Parts: sequence; structure tokens; C-alpha cells
Amino acid sequence: MSGRKTFDWRLFTAWTILLAVSVAARSYVEMANQQRIGRPIGLDHALAIELTSHVVVAALLPALYWLHRRWPIGESVRTVTIHVAAVVPFSIAHTVGMAALRLLWFSAILRTDYSFPLTADRLAYEFAKDIVSYGMLSAGVLALRYLFDRIPQRADPALPPGGPVAGDTAAEITAAELPVSGTPAAAPSAAASPPFSERFAVRKRGREIMVEMADIDWVEASGNYAVLHVGGETLEIRSSLSKLESELDPKRFVRVHKSYLVNVTRITEVTPWVSGDWRIRLQDGAEVNLSRRYRQRFESLVPVKS
Repeated sequence: MSGRKTFDWRLFTAWTILLAVSVAARSYVEMANQQRIGRPIGLDHALAIELTSHVVVAALLPALYWLHRRWPIGESVRTVTIHVAAVVPFSIAHTVGMAALRLLWFSAILRTDYSFPLTADRLAYEFAKDIVSYGMLSAGVLALRYLFDRIPQRADPALPPGGPVAGDTAAEITAAELPVSGTPAAAPSAAASPPFSERFAVRKRGREIMVEMADIDWVEASGNYAVLHVGGETLEIRSSLSKLESELDPKRFVRVHKSYLVNVTRITEVTPWVSGDWRIRLQDGAEVNLSRRYRQRFESLVPVKS
């Protein structure tokens, strides 16, 4: 039941393009600056300076995504403070990392001397630049999340149970809901409702681990897999989110986003976010989007009172 996560190539491609454009633009600026002060450098030298910096930035992006997921910026003064404080370790890691890469690149590839003294003045200079870099990267994280949240990675095989929501242009009606010609539609029988399992087994490191449905905090889609978040632990199963949704108790689990299912008993807070979306905070500290598309279903289980 376990397996590898499907990588989101859209995100990888977007950041590759953005960083490549940044490398090209900054290399040109570096060459122009050195030419202006009378110390011209070649393209290989300029590329070495910018590539080493951008490689470290790319390596730090997963940590940046984790920070924004754990503490969404702009949600409160506390989360803003956390991101302001995060600039310090970000700058230190970026500066030390690119210094090491540059020394290696210049000595091993360009066969020339290069000096990068980690003095207080140099660290302060790099920190000033990294404040801007952190802000621009954070803006990129939020912009890409906003964009990709509205562009499905793949067609969802089923609309959320409960029918269409406000804003949909077409409603999907199941065959059971369509009356046969000349025959009145029969009212659904409560006895016909499928039973929902209270526990199931998940394979992890060669062992079958029993998971209680009530212990699942939330579930996120990951390509052909679903990631269960259970008490701070993550378990991966091979299942689409729509299929798993049909196997979970709809009175307990609700779809709040094309990529998320949440256990309503684990919700601690719901707050407005951007563009009509909301943010849901769970008992394990995680925060997920409540999309406008799924808000009607959510409020049918968890009414939001003004």
C-alpha cells in the first residue's frame, strides 16, 4: 500500500524557470557593475557567482515552504514575527553555503583563486540582501500556491459528495438520482447507505499498522497517493483522495480543498484568508485552505456563525 510520492513537476518547473531567469539577469548586472568600476570579469566568472547563490536558494526552498505551511504569513502578528526571525538562519545558511560552493567552484572548475571572508561586515552585507531575497521568495511561494490551487494537477475523477456548489457551471448527477423514464424516483433508503470502516491497515517499513479512522487529523493528496496525518505522523497509501473520501464517514471527514480532507473533530480554528478562501487550523498545528468551492459542504457540517 505504500510507495513513492508523485512529484509536483509544475512547481519544480516554475521555480526552475524563475531561478534561471534570475541567474541570467543577475549575471548580466554583475558583469556590468564590474565593468563600470574597471574590473571586468568574464561570463564564466559571473555565472559562477550567481549559480552558487541560486543553488543554495533552491536547496532552502523546501524549508521555506514548510515555514509558510506551518505559519502562514500575514495570519497574525505572531506568524509575521516568526518569518522575520527566520530571515536570520536563512541568511546564515545562504551565505555559508554559497561561500563554500564558490571556493569549490573557483578552485576546482575555474582553476583560479577566490576569497570570501566571512567577516561581520560581509555577513551584514549579505543579510541586507537576504531580507529582500526572503521577501521575494515568500511572494513567489504565495503566488504559485494561489495559482496552482486553482489549476488542478489532474482531472478529479469525481465531484465532492453532496453535489455542486455555488459558482459551478454544471452539476454532476449520479445515475441513482436520475428517474427512469415513466418511473418516479425512489427515495434513498437509509439501510442502503454503505458501512464505513472504523479502522484499516497501512503498510509501513514492511509492517501492517492499524489506523483508527477517528485518529486521522487530515489527509492530503499527493499524485496517485494520499498522505494520512495521524497524531503528528504521516502515512502514505496508494489511493486517490476522491476514492478515500468515499470510504470515510462523511459526518466526520469533509473535503475542504481539491487536495485536502479534514476530520471536523480535529478543527480548532477557521479564519478568513485571501480571495474568499479560509484557513483551517487543526489540533496538530497544521493549517490548510478551505476553498470557496467546498465551503458550502463544510458549513453543512460545521456552521460558521458570525
